[in-house]
Amino acid sequence: MNIIDQFQKIPTTSISDALNGLTNLDASIKPLKEEYKIVGRAFTVQMPVGDNLVVLKAIREAHQGDVLVIDAKGDTYRAIAGDFILGLAQTLGIQGVVIDGVIRDIVGAKHLDFPVFCKGTTVAASGKAGDGAINVPISCGGVSVQPGDLIVGDADGVVVVPRSMEDEVLIKALDKEDKDQKRAANVSGDREKVIAYLDEFLS
Repeated sequence: MNIIDQFQKIPTTSISDALNGLTNLDASIKPLKEEYKIVGRAFTVQMPVGDNLVVLKAIREAHQGDVLVIDAKGDTYRAIAGDFILGLAQTLGIQGVVIDGVIRDIVGAKHLDFPVFCKGTTVAASGKAGDGAINVPISCGGVSVQPGDLIVGDADGVVVVPRSMEDEVLIKALDKEDKDQKRAANVSGDREKVIAYLDEFLS
């Protein structure tokens, strides 16, 4: 099983704990639908505020299974894309989009069933002057992202796993998940065990 498949089974909370919470994107960046889950390599996009031509270039150049990670500078006035552009990305096999910014056409975007993680929606479109860059180091949601870093997103948010650390993080996250499951199985639903656990934790 490859490393992407292994991370697919781990919630972002355990991955975040394995990274000491240092690479969590801003909490305002959330999935359009709670059931969305993404795990894939970052194809980074650096765009000027309100100019999304570089997003179209990224959609054309990204590989199947990539996650577009777009640094839109946190702008919430102009959308980086609507349902049409998101549909283009979906058709070309891009796994999902993570945006430090907003989209529009939210009803149509949800109908695509294409994982989008963003700060919300707006009505204003972007222009297309042509500036920006792809596959360069960016900052998204307050976190540095390098091309090829592993991006994991679910209902709780998005975590960046630096490529140089992914094997180590995988081991720690799996261990955390195993311990959490065993603790829950041992304590949950038993009043005396819950009290004993809390007393031990608080002592």
